[in-house]
Amino acid sequence: MPDPFKLDLSQRPRRLRRTASLRALVEETVLRPQDFIAPLFVVEGKGAPEEIASMPGVFRLSIADLVKECRALWKLKVQAVALFPKLDAKLKDEEGTQALSEETLVLRAVRAVKKAVPELTVITDVALDPYTTHGHDGVLNAAGDDVENDRTVGILAKMAVLQARAGVDLVAPSDMMDGRVGAIRKTLDAAGFSGTGILAYSAKFNSAYYGPFREAVGSAQAAGTRLLSKATYQMNPANRREALLEATLDAAEGADIVMVKPAGPYLDIIREVRGRTHKPIAAYQVSGEYAQIQAAARLGWLDLARTRHESLIAIKRAGADMILTYFAKDMGQALR
Repeated sequence: MPDPFKLDLSQRPRRLRRTASLRALVEETVLRPQDFIAPLFVVEGKGAPEEIASMPGVFRLSIADLVKECRALWKLKVQAVALFPKLDAKLKDEEGTQALSEETLVLRAVRAVKKAVPELTVITDVALDPYTTHGHDGVLNAAGDDVENDRTVGILAKMAVLQARAGVDLVAPSDMMDGRVGAIRKTLDAAGFSGTGILAYSAKFNSAYYGPFREAVGSAQAAGTRLLSKATYQMNPANRREALLEATLDAAEGADIVMVKPAGPYLDIIREVRGRTHKPIAAYQVSGEYAQIQAAARLGWLDLARTRHESLIAIKRAGADMILTYFAKDMGQALR
């Protein structure tokens, strides 16, 4: 029997959704293993990997296990890692002096990884929070109530040179101090490391989504609270124009890549920054984003694989060229 109702339509978008092969032909955004940067946590010693309670499937790794993980990622075509150290509390002080030791944990880890997998892109964090007893990203002023900007920048520039000397490909200042990108670029060039790039945490918001990461590196325990406020240097989540200013300043000071962090709650910022710069854009799907997806999936409320993929495709669709994500290895396996 003929259908009694027929629309007279010249445009039927569903035509291109009819089969899997048609859908693939018109797919606009594609994820590849090479799009991902795997954040990895390294600890001293030779013990077994330590799972982070609030980040199921994410571990603190000895240097030996870190090297194994980097080899596994490379085989999956995940070609970049970002290293974060968890130091013994005895090595921390108010000034974060361990950050300037040539034998500090992260530098030994860099040397081991680059020796084992020389083609892998290795990125290191430039900030003092893993090294300070108070958990802040820089050194405190005399009153102890705020981070001292310029003195912190001087330390960060020295950190960047040590990291470049160890063999990193990109240094990543995550501290949000004013002027640190320009100072780091100038110091690297003067030390003969003009080829070492800067991935700047440009629009880094004072987010509630960082809690599991602070547990992972021990900065929360150092401060005695998971609610340490960094509002005087990380950005107000309400501000869009300020994010564009920060990204513009970092690009002008010599950043090779600018970053928005967190990613998922700030897709509008990624899109805005994409419209303002020709620089590559990174976005960090942070620990809280990862943890909430894992938690909901474990409760049976979400499909883990589909939610994971959708969250990452949204970040890339918004304009990110590369994504730091704790799902990097899983995605490398899923996209084979």
